[in-house]
Amino acid sequence: MVKQSLPKRVGIAVLGWGAAFVLFFPLLWMLLTSLKSEPEAVNPSLTFTPTLQSYGDVLARADYLSFALNSVLISVGGTVLALALAIPAAYVMAFHPTKRTRSTLLWMLSTKMLPSVGVLVPIYLVFRTLGLLDTRIGLIVVYTLMNLPIVVWMLFTFFKEVPHDILEAGRMDGARTGAEVWHLLLPLTLPGVASTGLLSLILCWNEAFWSLNLTSSAAAPLTAFIASFSSPQGLFFAKLSAASTVAVAPILVFGWLSQRQLVRGLTFGAVK
Repeated sequence: MVKQSLPKRVGIAVLGWGAAFVLFFPLLWMLLTSLKSEPEAVNPSLTFTPTLQSYGDVLARADYLSFALNSVLISVGGTVLALALAIPAAYVMAFHPTKRTRSTLLWMLSTKMLPSVGVLVPIYLVFRTLGLLDTRIGLIVVYTLMNLPIVVWMLFTFFKEVPHDILEAGRMDGARTGAEVWHLLLPLTLPGVASTGLLSLILCWNEAFWSLNLTSSAAAPLTAFIASFSSPQGLFFAKLSAASTVAVAPILVFGWLSQRQLVRGLTFGAVK
């Protein structure tokens, strides 16, 4: 192993901390703004008198727990359903490929390039006909379809790392397809499956376009909770920052606690 020189190590450390600061700065500024009064929030100053008034106003104006519960149920439901559909699809594509497997994967990925607004009207009309507007089930279905291409691609990549001989040995011992996937494939690729689920959960939690257009009150998640603090009279920066802080705090804490599993899964199979 080649030992790096001290200046190079210092440069890498400075670059890493600089990148981390750039990524973290918007969150820090949002937190600081949420601790200001409305007149102070307009001025970008670091000298202010901290106050929790905005948090009190935000929690008094809307039922935060109701929005948070909707976010949890919809995000978890969308992730579980996406994994339930993607695992069999990725298994077939990884271990029983055909001539159309590659083109199918590329077609699935290409659907992510389509602007969401381009399919808003037909989805809205379908949901209105089926009675799925402003329902958790409706958002779960939309979030599942939204993340399914990414989930299938990631699982396909992880499954391809598993040697075929292991699954063939299971078949020789009498394992059927379901047992082969459940008892052999999933335990071997658990880090990859876990990281895929975590990524899907984060994407569902942060999704705003569909939640704002397909819900009004009953199934509105935290993204709609944040949007409710913008008004025709203007933006109340302190209250908006407080609402954003309490909305992103749960997923930030969850991401921080699961970062080791996420990194382990994303690097699964990278080093032989």
